[in-house]
Amino acid sequence: MSEIDNTHAKTPEAIGKVTTEEQLQAVTVGERKPLNGSVTIADYDPAWPELFEREAEKIRAALGERIVLLKHAGSTSVPGLAAKPILDILLVVPNSADEAAYVSALEGAGYVLRIREPEWHEHRMLKGDNPAVNLHVFSPGCPEVERMLLFRDWIRRNEADRLLYEHTKRELACKTWKYTQNYADAKTLVVEEILARAVKEA
Repeated sequence: MSEIDNTHAKTPEAIGKVTTEEQLQAVTVGERKPLNGSVTIADYDPAWPELFEREAEKIRAALGERIVLLKHAGSTSVPGLAAKPILDILLVVPNSADEAAYVSALEGAGYVLRIREPEWHEHRMLKGDNPAVNLHVFSPGCPEVERMLLFRDWIRRNEADRLLYEHTKRELACKTWKYTQNYADAKTLVVEEILARAVKEA
């Protein structure tokens, strides 16, 4: 399994900083496996939206009315953008800290809880396979939800920033990383630069 790989910096102070081994261990549920290699970036696959819809149906069947918001996020949600072949799915439930209300239902649908971050918006991340999925869970009103969707929508319509982001990802992916999170940390400065433009336009 890959590690955390959040798209955005968690605090202004975290921008450009590397997540430590201790920080990774503190939020990881289960065994943590290092990457110790490069990151795979695939050309955009037109099947990604269809795969999202398939996963969304599984999640809807598992949670029903407990879903506040369910969206395709991350690079695989942006037509034409190269990405790690892992679907990022954004799920908002009434209270992401209340794991008993949703985790077991999602586990029954084939997902596994891998990340628990009570100090960062009570974020939880579950992973799925076939296709590979990072399912990010937040509560209503979480500012990270707005940031994720703003970033997605901006690079969907802004070709220059989409190309900048893709170039950055491809350049960084070729390097050797101990953890996938280290690759994600390295992207943060460019992500924040793009987000600043998106916020200004918004």
